[in-house]
Amino acid sequence: MTIATPAGLRVLVVDDEPPAVAELAYLLSLDLRVSSVRTANDGQEALRILKNSPVDALFLDIRLPGLEIAALLNQFATPPQIIFVTAHEEFAIEAFDLHASDYLLKPVRAERLAEAIRRMAPASTPRRAPESGPYDVIPVELAGVTRFIPRQDVSYAEAQGDYVRLYTATSNHLVRIPLAVLEEHWSAAGFARIHRRFLVRVEAVSEARWESGHLTVIVGGTPIPVARRHTHEVRERLSHR
Repeated sequence: MTIATPAGLRVLVVDDEPPAVAELAYLLSLDLRVSSVRTANDGQEALRILKNSPVDALFLDIRLPGLEIAALLNQFATPPQIIFVTAHEEFAIEAFDLHASDYLLKPVRAERLAEAIRRMAPASTPRRAPESGPYDVIPVELAGVTRFIPRQDVSYAEAQGDYVRLYTATSNHLVRIPLAVLEEHWSAAGFARIHRRFLVRVEAVSEARWESGHLTVIVGGTPIPVARRHTHEVRERLSHR
């Protein structure tokens, strides 16, 4: 899978956990200094990509076995810079013995990732203009393949602990994004928080029912309760669609 943008750093993300690949690829795609992001789920796939495609930086899980892959890369005429991404602090010394550019601990923080990219990207690297805001497109995993769900394909989102389940017209996907974060970024794009558990795209509401003093909206045939404190706002937004 490749996310392509104008000129900048060409990056390969390698991890055997698809959600980790999707999250890191998404964060990298938002950085203006990154031009393309390719992904692989194992070492063999990563080496095939490296042999056939130019890569400037490799974000590598150290358990793949990442140390062995890094050692092989040192045999390349022009090896890519290596950034280990792992939950294991104890491998740091070995990683830097292999001339790793950086060592990031999971879960990767956006500001720490930006610092790692800053260290790699030369000052002259062209910077692309942002084409969309954060969370306009959400990466999800389907049978080991990363797909990207446009925000406007989402009918509603349901909070499930630290995760959110996104519902489209044909499927649903569990992603590790707090509902409050989606509310912050999506409210100006036609989404309304109608309940502590639900964020709904207003245009996707097909029906509103008022029964026994409680409002319920229908989205894709699914009834979703509207909390009392959101009732007035929801009725106003539905009336002005």
